[in-house]
Amino acid sequence: MQIGFIGTGIMGGGMAANLLAAGHPLSVFDIDATRVAPLADAGAVAAESVTAAANRADVVMMSLPNAAAVETVAAEALFAMPRGSVLIDLSTSPPSLARTLAGQAAERDLAFLDAPVSGGQRGARDGTLSVIVGGEPAVFERVRSLFDDIGTNVYHMGEAGSGQTAKLVNNMMAFTSMWSLVEGLALGTKAGVDPNLLRDVVSNSSGNTAVWRSGTAAILKDRLTPTFDLQLVKKDLQLALDLADELGVETPMARTSGELLDRFIGLGFHTEEIYATIRYHEEALAVPIRGR
Repeated sequence: MQIGFIGTGIMGGGMAANLLAAGHPLSVFDIDATRVAPLADAGAVAAESVTAAANRADVVMMSLPNAAAVETVAAEALFAMPRGSVLIDLSTSPPSLARTLAGQAAERDLAFLDAPVSGGQRGARDGTLSVIVGGEPAVFERVRSLFDDIGTNVYHMGEAGSGQTAKLVNNMMAFTSMWSLVEGLALGTKAGVDPNLLRDVVSNSSGNTAVWRSGTAAILKDRLTPTFDLQLVKKDLQLALDLADELGVETPMARTSGELLDRFIGLGFHTEEIYATIRYHEEALAVPIRGR
């Protein structure tokens, strides 16, 4: 299948590279040409525009930073794509936008799938993402092999928008767990418990989660290079809160998470991950935690 890939940043670059390695002809576009260069060096065609990447593609895939970008790029891609082709949104976007794009695609005799991914930069690079798909089952089956090229866990959730809904629920829960992790590690260390032993205890007890294991490892090894900063967290969490408001679901823990985001963004952590806020606790408590 000829693929047009739009958006080759932290996540998109890794996914595009894996599709190229799997042998798919790839035409790529990003507003930052430096992000396209490594893929072009590996054999992809560097497109000059969204239209150029889309107009001969069997499948167009988008990996973009926000809903506004998805809406803008999708409008141009849908206009350029040949009939019968498929537009796939790998970004994290509102479920309502996915349903809108599915309708617009159908009007032009095209198909649409929302397919947000989870697994971070490492998962994108290694091809081990979870791919969470919404849309027509027949369309999903038609392009399933592409999802297998970028991920190890591929789920079809139901109609258009259901992939985005599942992703937002996952992220909302992950973010609240991350705040809890930082606070628990700070509390235990200040009380005199070896944080490494605390990590082992929780990892083998009822408090264990994938977030706990990976987050405490990052903090205790002092490896906190940001891959998903607080500004991106705020964007995704707000999408989840908007969905909760739309459906009338109370989410007090998630809203508290939002308040913490605003607080730490105000303290200058906007380009850092949630885990990096451990530095605030170290200073406030006068106890070292990182690197132990």
